[in-house]
Amino acid sequence: MNEHGDGQHGRKLAFFTEADSVAVVDARTASDADPRVREIVAVVVKHLHEAVKELRLTPEEWFKAIDFLTRTGQMCNAWRQEYILLSDTLGVSMLVDAIHHDRPEGSTENTVLGPFYVPNSPRYENGANINLDGKGEPVVVRGRVLDQDGEPIAGALLEVWQANADGFYDVQQKGVQPDNNLRAAFTSDANGAFWFRSAKPLYYPIPGDGPVGEMLAALGRSIHRPAHLHFMVSAPGFDTVITHIFTPDCPYLTKDPVFGVKETLIADFEQVDDPVEAERLGFTAPFWSVSWDFVMAPKADA
Repeated sequence: MNEHGDGQHGRKLAFFTEADSVAVVDARTASDADPRVREIVAVVVKHLHEAVKELRLTPEEWFKAIDFLTRTGQMCNAWRQEYILLSDTLGVSMLVDAIHHDRPEGSTENTVLGPFYVPNSPRYENGANINLDGKGEPVVVRGRVLDQDGEPIAGALLEVWQANADGFYDVQQKGVQPDNNLRAAFTSDANGAFWFRSAKPLYYPIPGDGPVGEMLAALGRSIHRPAHLHFMVSAPGFDTVITHIFTPDCPYLTKDPVFGVKETLIADFEQVDDPVEAERLGFTAPFWSVSWDFVMAPKADA
């Protein structure tokens, strides 16, 4: 007798067969293995084996899959994470986030972090212009950080980042864009308010020169992300918000390759033709204006 039943059954699970493939793999896991690790690996093995059997995958196809995963890892470096891109384009990133961020109605919804977030962005005073390369149409972004009751949250940290008018993030163009171009951190004031100046976001292609780009091309899918600003908003006692706000006029709103668009995150970008206000902001008219409030939910353990 052993943990898997009688001796005959235990002997059966010692040798691999197509019919018993999942049970044989599971039987090799030690009884004192971490329960959560054991559970995760068991479920992954179960569904992976089911997929291989359903597809009747050939050795050539499996080696192509291994090559795909190998090349995905080889594309990763300090500023590019091809595996995050793969997770995003398969909808896994959005699914994991949706499962674990079921916030109360009225709260700002989450969306994908994306592969170009960089921690410790430079801190700026409210009103700063983060468009260091001067490209694109000027925009002023204003808003407040509020709790569920509409009360202001002072001292909230708002991290902001976006691509430039050429469709690239600063970390994709080292030596071309200024360091930390269109990337900054702000703090909400006593009224929960924040504001800054930037460039109106444009749609842009996700990196298509790697295995993920090859996969999307083979599937006939768009590689263009709809125009958006990234935000990460955090405050003590509140669930951190990782989200975007999207322009309403973008042709790729319903074709996002990473499934990040939610209807509640589509903002109203207004064009303002006011030379006096433009001069006050350091712009030339016309310019764009958008207002957006972040509503934060308390942490479950707060």
